[in-house]
Amino acid sequence: MTDSILPGSSRTDANAHFMREAIALSLHSVRSGQGGPFGAVIVKDGKIIATGNNQVILTNDPTAHAEVVAIRNACRSLNTFQLTGCEIFTSCEPCPMCLGAIYWARPERIYYGNTKADAAAIGFDDQFIYDELEVPIKDRKLPMIQLLPEEAIVGFQEWAAKPDKVEY
Repeated sequence: MTDSILPGSSRTDANAHFMREAIALSLHSVRSGQGGPFGAVIVKDGKIIATGNNQVILTNDPTAHAEVVAIRNACRSLNTFQLTGCEIFTSCEPCPMCLGAIYWARPERIYYGNTKADAAAIGFDDQFIYDELEVPIKDRKLPMIQLLPEEAIVGFQEWAAKPDKVEY
């Protein structure tokens, strides 16, 4: 992946180029039968360092969304778990899972093509997830039951006391 800003091109031209790459990946996902129409490109210093397209169907992995695939590829390429100094170009406004992953990866910004309303219009409606986050745990559609909290807390206590932990 050596795609980079061409000499003499503007930042706007480069951004459009990177978004077109994300869109091309979304089309590849559909045409190859790998998954839904979603693609993502991660750029650092004007160069594409990683790409991803939706691979949910290909891998039978509900987390294999384009942004998550691209984040995994970028982190592997950079040998880090944070995408400081990077930008993400994605063919659609990220779903709640992808948005969470993007926030954890800490890029500088996100550019997106389609909106979540556009996605909902073709059957990718994530609004129920946004809505569920506002519902008290006891009232959610998917039952959430706390179990063995007094044992589970030990891992947190050990992490808090660990002097050589890597913060993230």
